[in-house]
This record gives sequence, C-alpha cells and structure tokens, in this order.
Amino acid sequence: MQLTNPPQVRRKLALATASLLGAVGPVAQAATADDWQVDSSVLYYSEDSRVTAIEPVIRARKEIGDDEYMTYRLVVDSLTGSSANGAIATASPQTFTSPSGNATYTTPANTTPLDPTFLDTRVALNAEWEKPLSRYLKGIFAVNASTEYDYTSLGVSATLSRDFNQRNTTLSAGLSYNLDTIEPVGGIPDGLTAMPTTTSVQKSTLGSSDDKTVADFLIGVTQVIDRKTLMQFNYTYGMDDGYLTDPYKILSVVTGPSSETLAGTPYLYENRPDSRARNALYWKTVHQFNEDVINFSYRYYWDDWGITSHTLDARYRFEMGGGHYLMPHARYYLQDKADFYNYKLVDGNIPQYASADYRLADLSTTTLGLKYGIQLANDSEFSVRAEMMTQQSEGDAPFPDVDAMILQLNYSFLF
Repeated sequence: MQLTNPPQVRRKLALATASLLGAVGPVAQAATADDWQVDSSVLYYSEDSRVTAIEPVIRARKEIGDDEYMTYRLVVDSLTGSSANGAIATASPQTFTSPSGNATYTTPANTTPLDPTFLDTRVALNAEWEKPLSRYLKGIFAVNASTEYDYTSLGVSATLSRDFNQRNTTLSAGLSYNLDTIEPVGGIPDGLTAMPTTTSVQKSTLGSSDDKTVADFLIGVTQVIDRKTLMQFNYTYGMDDGYLTDPYKILSVVTGPSSETLAGTPYLYENRPDSRARNALYWKTVHQFNEDVINFSYRYYWDDWGITSHTLDARYRFEMGGGHYLMPHARYYLQDKADFYNYKLVDGNIPQYASADYRLADLSTTTLGLKYGIQLANDSEFSVRAEMMTQQSEGDAPFPDVDAMILQLNYSFLF
C-alpha cells in the first residue's frame, strides 16, 4: 500500500543538490575511463511495533567521454508491518474494515489503531547523463521510474551548472517533473464519507485510480570560501497537483469537542486539497581541518498547506589513520502542523478538508548516529552506519512517540 507521507526509507526522487557539495571519495578518485565505480548498500529500518523496511541499493557510474558520465541506480525496498490508520484510541475495542473492504481487524481498548495489512515492495530505476556543454557549463539530465503494488511514478529532470570566478563560484538551475498514478486497494474513497465498519457495506468511491503531478524548480549557488571551505545556498519551489489524499487514512468522529465517545458515524475517510505549493531554502557548509571534515546544513520549508519546518543536520568525519574513519551524525527536525490537520472531528462540524495523519501534525524528530568506514585494497571501501530516530508530538493533539532503528551497510568498489 502507498503511504502519501512514507517512512524515512522512502524518499522522493528530486533535484540532485547534495552532489554540488559532495566530497569525492577514494574510489572515485582512483577511477579511470575504463572503470565502473560501483556503490552498493543495504538499509534496514524498523519502527517499534510498526513498519519494518529493507532497502538494497546499487549505483554504477562510468566515464564515457572527456568529463562525461553515465550513472545508473536501482533501488528495491520492501515494507511490512502495521501503519497508524488515523483513528484515535478509545476506552473500548474498535473494529475497522481493511482497504479492500473484504476483511476486518480489531484494535484493543486504549491502543492506537494500526492497520496490520501494510505490505509493499517498490522497484525504482534512475539513469543520469552528465555532460560538459562548454568549458564552464555542465548539464545533468535524468529519467526515473518506480513501481509498487498500487503506485507508479515516471519522471524527468535537468540541471545546468555554470562556473564563474576561476571556477570558485558555480550557479545552478534545475527542473524536475513527475507523473504519478495511484491505484489504491478498494478504489479511491470519496473524501469525508463514512468508512464501513462491516464487510457487508460498500464504501463510496470515485473510481479505481487517479493521478498527480509533481514539478520542482531549483536555483542555487556554490561558493569556494577558501582552500578548505565550501558553501552552498539553494532555493526550491515545487507544485503538486491532482490526487494528494492518502486513500488509506481515516479520522475518528466524536460527539463533542472534549469527548472521546465515537459518534453514530464513527469514521470518515480523510480529504486533502488537490494542490500544494512548496518552498524551501537550504544552506550547507563543508570545512576541512588538517584531515577531519565537518559538514553542516540548515533547511527551512514552508507551503500553502500551512506546514513550516526547520531541519538542522551535522556530520563530523574523524580520520583515524590507516584508512579508518568515524562519522558521528546528528539531525533535528521541527514541524508546524497543516491547517487541515485534525486529531479528531466533531459530529456536525465537518470541515472541507481534514486529515489525522500524524506526519502532518506538530512534531519533532531527533536522529543520532555513527558511521564507521575503512578503505580496503583495490580502491574499495566498506562502511556501516547505525542510527536511532525518535519522533514526538509537539502540539495539543498528541500521538504516541515513534522510535526507529536504522542500520546500513555500504560497499564501494571499482569494476
């Protein structure tokens, strides 16, 4: 099943900005025109009593001309477990129908309702062509496709980078466009209509599938500050149009503002606006000391759904000698809720748009981790990363904390 706001392991294929400041690793430095540079990884992600994901990734890059490269990337991720359906916990057990409408599941009293039918596998492919267009101008052109049980995405992107000031300043501009098709199990539910509580009643649907488009524009500058410091500034504007509602999320309807007693029609399917304008400002600095490197970034985001967020991210690479290194990582994310986020709805006072998806709520996320890496023979490198993530409610509509563990193994080599 597709989640409109999926876990950390599933991210949008967007304009490549990190590459503007990406430090070249030992494998890339040693690569020749006859070599394939291969980066492979396996990521394991687990939320307590909820979603578990395994994601293998392989990326291959080859020089096909003078400073001209082709890069291919394959991602396969598998998600299983239980996902919060949006309903509130109550003093009595609750019974819900599955998305197909052919089965039911029951949540015990005083327990956050979780849909246990969450199961999905996604395959994503990306191809990127990097080519010098003149002495100081470079283009990066990409296509991507991904498919899963109920969701298909096709996209293209292009980025132009122009060097100035003896190559100490780089201006970049990029566009990306994706066309997505959603085919949820059981059809597209009619927003804010009743979710059946028995299999004998059919839900109201708007058809079997719907589409949305996602377009992004990026403009940025990368500046060499001195021999050991690099800084980057980006602005991104994005527009989503079409079906943006999560077809698997519902809201509880209660009898009064301070009540936890369910109304006669206890559950409604959520409904979100069919457009979303997004903005983001991004700043990143990389500084090298004698050997160690610090990497710090800040991102401010806002959209016309009312969501604003701040993201702070810091990494420090300690060189330990003999090809060994350690990289501590700390990330903090703070978000204000969407205008239409509702922990629950009051019977007789149903708005035009509403969602109880906690990923649209007031929340904060803290991630702490450590990466260990070692350079091996034959220009290869192995690394392992372990992190802990905690997501907490920051508003007056609380949801239980979500704790997650992340483990990733990486191996890079020349072929």
